[in-house]
Amino acid sequence: MKPYPFLTPGVTSHATPLLLPLIPEWDVQLFSSCLPPPLSFPSSPDNLWTSSYSHLQCPDQFPQELKKMGCFECCIKCLGGVPYASLVATILCFIGVALFCGCGHVALTGTLTMLENHFSRVSSDHATLTVVIQIFQYIIYGIGSFFFVYAIVLLAEGFYTTSAIKKELQSDFKTTVCGRCITAFFMFLTYILFLAFLAIFGFTAIPVFLFFNMWNTCATMKSPYANITSPDSICVDVRQYGVIPYNATPGKACGATLGEICNTSEFYLSYHLYIVALAGAGATVIALIHYLMILGANWAYLKSAASTHDYQDIKTKDDQDLEAEARSKEGQNSSSYS
Repeated sequence: MKPYPFLTPGVTSHATPLLLPLIPEWDVQLFSSCLPPPLSFPSSPDNLWTSSYSHLQCPDQFPQELKKMGCFECCIKCLGGVPYASLVATILCFIGVALFCGCGHVALTGTLTMLENHFSRVSSDHATLTVVIQIFQYIIYGIGSFFFVYAIVLLAEGFYTTSAIKKELQSDFKTTVCGRCITAFFMFLTYILFLAFLAIFGFTAIPVFLFFNMWNTCATMKSPYANITSPDSICVDVRQYGVIPYNATPGKACGATLGEICNTSEFYLSYHLYIVALAGAGATVIALIHYLMILGANWAYLKSAASTHDYQDIKTKDDQDLEAEARSKEGQNSSSYS
């Protein structure tokens, strides 16, 4: 592959001025030395559009670096088409959804085990809670799968829109109404998902609050500055939160029993996993906000570029009409003089 295809001997150049900075200064001097007078290398990008290099006399004297594009130039060209904003939002979305789904699933299992062992020893008392936790776990499976696919789709849409904007600004390429409608649809869907995950974020804060109250109560019991004379009077009753029915036995834990529950691995692991799941939900909300800003900016760019092209088309047509009218008047004047 030739390093500068727009300098092919005998072929009129139609390269864009964006390729001119890829030619180092010593390349320009080398090409100019190969051109017999009065030809010379074009001094500006505007002259590059109509320059013909059919009189090149020393193509064999070019160094090997000019016969192929280096890896650096290829990497720069490829990296120029990467939608970095969409890429950052996708990575943040993957991390947030992974933390929320993985930690939330394990935390729900640990919560159910802790309730069965310490607060509701009769399985019929927490049968409804068991079903609800299983439903939540299935919902977590669906959320993880859906957002994995949706984030990839939005990243692909970012690649498409970035490429379309560059082509539309640098050439006669025009985006279609369907493309802009797809971007608007993704923007609307992302807004709905943002509201949904904002609600999930608030819902995830509830178990964090409950476990924090329980952990704070245990820490107060262990504190030497609390001056608690009757530890057995300090209790945590999960029935008042509506987690289990009021007739569940024992339904509450007091004193030393409460301290033992706080030292179990189920409580410690579930508490911290709920915190990480809450952080993952917050990261996902931030990622969706980033997606909204990206999609809104892309849609505005596409709409502005389309309006600019429409204006240019109308202006070009008007100029052609004026030129044709002027030519017709010149023809009439010349015929009248003859």
